[in-house]
Amino acid sequence: MEANLHTMSNLFAQLGLANAPGAIDAFIAAHRPLPNEVPLYRAPFWSSSQRDFLKEEIIDDADWAGVIDQLNTRLR
Repeated sequence: MEANLHTMSNLFAQLGLANAPGAIDAFIAAHRPLPNEVPLYRAPFWSSSQRDFLKEEIIDDADWAGVIDQLNTRLR
């Protein structure tokens, strides 16, 4: 099985967000702390398409799940 590892930069690009390291850090700083009781995909700052992508990838434990988990941790 071939592992497809995605980076945080790739994830932000996939979500249609600025993906330079400084832009990622600024996004996280602006949206944290996300309360522990709020699932990442239900955070109020996502668009409906971003929310759907995050939810599907997490539920399916797809190849994006690892980097989505990293984002989740950084937002907490």
